[in-house]
Amino acid sequence: MSFIAIIPARFASSRLPGKPLLDLAGKPMLQRVWEQACLSAADRVVIATDDQCIAEVASAFGAEVCMTLTDHPSGTDRLQEVASKLGLAKTAHIVNVQGDEPMIPPALINQVAANLANNAQASIATLSEPITCIEAVFNPNNVKVVTDRNGLALYFSRSPQPWVRDYFLANEAGNFKPQTLPAGINFQRHIGIYAYRVDFLDEYVTWQPAPLEQAEQLEQLRALWNGHKIHVAEACQQHPQGVDTPEDYQRLKALLAKSI
Repeated sequence: MSFIAIIPARFASSRLPGKPLLDLAGKPMLQRVWEQACLSAADRVVIATDDQCIAEVASAFGAEVCMTLTDHPSGTDRLQEVASKLGLAKTAHIVNVQGDEPMIPPALINQVAANLANNAQASIATLSEPITCIEAVFNPNNVKVVTDRNGLALYFSRSPQPWVRDYFLANEAGNFKPQTLPAGINFQRHIGIYAYRVDFLDEYVTWQPAPLEQAEQLEQLRALWNGHKIHVAEACQQHPQGVDTPEDYQRLKALLAKSI
């Protein structure tokens, strides 16, 4: 299994400006992500950024850096630029490691890379984890994924999926929200780690945003809209929460401080 891990890192963030450079127990968050990626089986780990300050910090802690344009409409477009600049072969495999996941287990990086290599019918591989509480099913910040029996994605949504009609409607009719999940339904939360082939990325950037993608604000729906398959597997290890909000940052900062 041969692959390259790419970590996109942007300075701009509506909720946490400068997020990649936030301190976590004496190291920038981005450095902790990079160190986790370096523990994976990746042949090469590259940080992709459009910010000179981030590039300088990353270079200082020893990372390979690729500068990118500032106006990419999606993270997938940014990956394609990196693949092009690095001169990667069309058949090369890339794993996109989110720059705000400083605790990402290396095993998950390896898992998604292996799943792409072992599923030639899929253009993308990604991961999921079980949803165990009703609140998470109805939370639009948790992206739900439904697959077929072969582990290929049927749909991704911010709304509850699958919609268990009789169970949810019966609760609505009684004017109260369900307190527990319906039995026998495997609700899955999508984990935002992806593996791609370079030739797919080259094709992806030629497409216009899809109506479903725009409605849900989920760029992976552009691939499904254009007839490509996405392999989804349940994560082999627990996926620690990333840093999306100031509260997430303070919680992780406190956790790391205790472990020192």
